[in-house]
Amino acid sequence: MAELPPLDLPDDPKLTHNLTHFARALRAAGLPIGPGRVIDAVRAVAVAGFTSRTDFFYTLRACLVTRPEHLVVFAQVFRLYWRDPRYMEHMMAMMLPAIRGVQEDRAGEAGEKRAAEALLDGVARDAPEIEERASDEVKIESDATATMSGEERLRHLDFEQMSTAEVAQAKRMLARLSLPVKPFAARRGEASLLGRRIDARRSLRGALRHGGDLRRLHWQKPQERWPNLVVLCDISGSMSQYSRMVLHFLHAVANQKGAGWSKVHAFTFGTQLTNITRHLATRDVDAALAAAGRQAQDWEGGTRIGTCLHAFNRDWSRRVMGQGAVVLLITDGLDRDAPDSLAHEMERLHLSARRLIWLNPLLRWEGFAPKARGIAAMLPHVDAFRAGHSVATLEDLAAAISRREDGGEKARLMAALQA
Repeated sequence: MAELPPLDLPDDPKLTHNLTHFARALRAAGLPIGPGRVIDAVRAVAVAGFTSRTDFFYTLRACLVTRPEHLVVFAQVFRLYWRDPRYMEHMMAMMLPAIRGVQEDRAGEAGEKRAAEALLDGVARDAPEIEERASDEVKIESDATATMSGEERLRHLDFEQMSTAEVAQAKRMLARLSLPVKPFAARRGEASLLGRRIDARRSLRGALRHGGDLRRLHWQKPQERWPNLVVLCDISGSMSQYSRMVLHFLHAVANQKGAGWSKVHAFTFGTQLTNITRHLATRDVDAALAAAGRQAQDWEGGTRIGTCLHAFNRDWSRRVMGQGAVVLLITDGLDRDAPDSLAHEMERLHLSARRLIWLNPLLRWEGFAPKARGIAAMLPHVDAFRAGHSVATLEDLAAAISRREDGGEKARLMAALQA
């Protein structure tokens, strides 16, 4: 048996200890880092050195980061752990409730919150200086008798504002959700004693058996058919966090028995269209989304909605929309394509669908108006326009499908668009 090559570690053992703790914090923040990557990082630092902050940063990033969506979290953990002497104060400030009324920045603060939780794992209770600071602050008492429960608060919390633990709990809540649909009457009929339509073919065949004497009328009723669910999910940079949560929800719908859907088809788009339907059939949700992420090469990239819709209408519409499909379009509508071509492709999609529902996380903002050219071009061609930024909004999606309502949002925004 061949001996393993020796591991050349730096002379200072504290550096190896710190790198191991740093990798553990990244793993707690959601990065898939195993012992092999930690060993590679130690070896790389030993070769490249760590006198330059820039070289040190990119050396560790090359060894420990494998996906573009992890770059923000890595940068925040690196900044807080290695170079900021007051990182513990910053972390505790982020972990305390927001009582100053300042709204968090969506992208940066979400990454900092995950980084803070990872670094504070098992550390906060052992920091006496933090306890001293907390004792000097003003104590605030509040009556919590009428406040909502933790799960109820999480239902209405924005996906981008969730911490790592909250995201995990929200995914478990999404896995329990259902998206039932009612069947619709097809053109073809089936035999029924209580039907309201005469089955002319069966009635004439029966008459031929008796020499043309029509002795009995046969009746039929319309057959019941369940529609397909077609999902077009934007995975560009501005939609990354929302897309991941929605795809968790769609995985549960695709693997749910008794929901009523004939088939569930899923497509992702950013700068190109990708069919991920077969990956949703995988029972394990993490394995399913990992396989979908490997196939879709445009995660957190740009957005070309018009081009991707054209590809769908040209290549996939006849295959998946032939039986009165319900289409869920999940995007913020911020597009780089020309609004005329986008409007044309949206019109084609709307005419092919039984019902087109647009989920837009921007609708969560009070006073939202369709000022962007892409949103203004898409809005006239949808049947319902709803928010999709929280667990509660995805729960309400079932009402939009079953009751065929749009909640008045489309009418309000169309009036604002015409004004």
